Amino acid sequence: MAHRRNAFYFLLIVFLVAGALTQRSFFFHLSYALAALLAGSFLWSWAAVNFLRLGRYTQARRAQVGRTLEETFTVRNTGILPKLWLEVRDHSTLPNHNASHVVPALLPRQRYRWDVRTLCTRRGLYTLGPMTVLSGDPFGLFQFPRKIAAVSSIIVYPPTVPIHRFAAPAGTLSGGEAVRRRTHFITTNAAGVRDYAPGDSFNRIHWPSTARKDRLLVKEFELDPLADVWIMLDLSRESLVERPEARANGANIYAPPPNLPPSTEEYGVTIAASLAAYFVEKGRALGFVTYIPHREIVQPDRGARQLTRILEILAVARSTSDLSLKQLISLESSHLGRGTTLVVITATQNDDWTAEVDTLQRRGIRVIPVLIDPVSFGAPGQSVRQISESLENAGATVYTIRQDDDLTAALSYRTGFKARIL
Repeated sequence: MAHRRNAFYFLLIVFLVAGALTQRSFFFHLSYALAALLAGSFLWSWAAVNFLRLGRYTQARRAQVGRTLEETFTVRNTGILPKLWLEVRDHSTLPNHNASHVVPALLPRQRYRWDVRTLCTRRGLYTLGPMTVLSGDPFGLFQFPRKIAAVSSIIVYPPTVPIHRFAAPAGTLSGGEAVRRRTHFITTNAAGVRDYAPGDSFNRIHWPSTARKDRLLVKEFELDPLADVWIMLDLSRESLVERPEARANGANIYAPPPNLPPSTEEYGVTIAASLAAYFVEKGRALGFVTYIPHREIVQPDRGARQLTRILEILAVARSTSDLSLKQLISLESSHLGRGTTLVVITATQNDDWTAEVDTLQRRGIRVIPVLIDPVSFGAPGQSVRQISESLENAGATVYTIRQDDDLTAALSYRTGFKARIL
């Protein structure tokens, strides 16, 4: 394009010089025509990118690895001149989000639309936009870019796998007396029935009682003070082991579970997200704590919003903490009361934290370690078999995960099953 323009400039200068030397109007008329062509092409190119309206509509600002993000783009010509061509370049940071598009000719007041569907393959927080619109004149002499600086954000949650039956949380009542508190959540403890009230969900209707009384009766539930579950995720630098292919362009690329990238960090995040979804679905009061490297803690609560809070933390979590697992348990165990169940997810090869687990067990806190074997990811040293045996001797139910294990099968065995996958 620049060479073509320079050729026109050269011809314009030649015609002006020839006209000045020969004093013939023919050369002046040619120079005037070239000048008018250059000026008209410049104005056409400028108008092509300025009299239009570009719209971007995102279906949702939250997505999950393995699911599809859908966006709709519209371009409307608001000028009186046709747009011969438009190129829309998208500068979003979401991986594999190919939203750039070439728009065909648009007549005045005409609209063009296209849809983009992107499979989310990497967890994290990303920006959608900015965009750049380019266009030019019919002769290809000028090209104008116009940057649209509007941006929005989207968070991609880590993947989750279905868990059919995990080790059941259990504890001991303090004082020997149950504390009965009614709740609008559906829990595992049904306290009785009452008359149906407008707004009650149909899945709470107790049909046998409804049939006997000939009126709608719904189940009432009460909180279980023993069922608090905490998930503690170890994201220390010393526990991170990953193979070179686990990284691409400085970020993790996911394959559909169970084919996760060979990284203990990604296995740990996926396990934590899956267990969080499992306990929330079971109606348990769930808490979460990790360091990334700053402290991230979510106090125990029930419901879908609790799961959303945990997934938002896990979406951007990285193994950047300097705290060892022993220090993490020592710092956070003071928040755990008697009867609490603590799920510890770690890939560390250091066994000094097993003494902390024994202390917690003596305090009446049930500990369920989920050990990610770093040797299966290429780390030197011994496997976690010795740590697993030490924890089992202390009375803990241990789950051991290796690279390429089916996480659904590995985390779904019944309580009392041999708690090692070797």
